[in-house]
Amino acid sequence: MKMANRKLKEFEKIALIFEDIKGILRFSDVFGRKTAVHIEIGSGKGTFLVNQAFTSPEVDFLGIEWANKYYRYGVDRMGRKGLENVRLIRTEAASLLANNIADESVDCFHIYFPDPWPKRSHHKRRFVCTQNVEQIIRCLKKGGLINIATDHKEYYEWMKSVFGFFNGRLEQCQFVRPAGAMNDELVGTNYERKYIKEKRDIFTLAFKKI
Repeated sequence: MKMANRKLKEFEKIALIFEDIKGILRFSDVFGRKTAVHIEIGSGKGTFLVNQAFTSPEVDFLGIEWANKYYRYGVDRMGRKGLENVRLIRTEAASLLANNIADESVDCFHIYFPDPWPKRSHHKRRFVCTQNVEQIIRCLKKGGLINIATDHKEYYEWMKSVFGFFNGRLEQCQFVRPAGAMNDELVGTNYERKYIKEKRDIFTLAFKKI
């Protein structure tokens, strides 16, 4: 169903308002329990979050999305599903990680099809950079995972190079295929399904905090 044809509802329990966050975000307060926490950076329309939250009720999921139209659609979608273990916040991911996520509080980060900013002059806008990976490592629990997918080969090589700076703190591991991925998919997001139709190659990376 297209967003233009759908009246979006605002589900207050799903929507986490950035302006309401004062200091460090306490996941136990947000979800009402203490359990494993996964964060998706760039949630889009929420396809991954909906599928993963439904199949993994024992895990709490936080999605970060900047684009307001996708954020609103995702909130509506998750609210209609009646999911209890997922929240979505509209904000800039790098700032949230640096200022509002506690040390060693996250079990897994998911980064699927981030904007590659292909022009050389725009590379500084890429999410995967040494500063942001430093924050991800700080936020991860020991043994925590980072799961990444992209259709952009040059960005894939860029990411391998960036993560290479952290060899002593991360080790490369096997990519964990999300629950929503179908037989011919690695992730199962809307972007991936579009790229498969366009016959693009999909590249994955995965790391574990040592």
